[in-house]
Amino acid sequence: MRIIKIGLPILMIAVSLVFLISSFQIPKATLGSANGPLYFPIGISALMLILSVIYLVNELRNIHEKEEKLTDVFSKRAIQLIVVTIILGIIYALTFETLGFLISTILFLGVLLFYLNGWRKWLVNVIVTVSFSFITWYGFSQLLGVSLP
Repeated sequence: MRIIKIGLPILMIAVSLVFLISSFQIPKATLGSANGPLYFPIGISALMLILSVIYLVNELRNIHEKEEKLTDVFSKRAIQLIVVTIILGIIYALTFETLGFLISTILFLGVLLFYLNGWRKWLVNVIVTVSFSFITWYGFSQLLGVSLP
């Protein structure tokens, strides 16, 4: 288990470095901002690199703590969460075209958050669901000009 906890962030650091180096080789745009096509891949690669380094440092700091047992990882609750998330993801994919992005995303996130957090945190669930859905819709539809169903 320790090899996975240390090896995965090292692998992700290597992958993010490859993406970051490759991002600088993207041709410059002929229209608009010349560096426009570079911003998003460089930003994502840099973010992935930073988060991978933070994760590696955190795992190296906690290396002396008691390791998780494999049975804890595959507990009954964890398996239920995986199955429910997969089922909700399939339902979300099937309803995406008919209900549209905004309504299907609000329903998907709402049901998932209420399943994860319970009814006691209903206000947080509603705020996160609605705000994430609207911010994502606004970012893609209005700022980027991407047509969402």
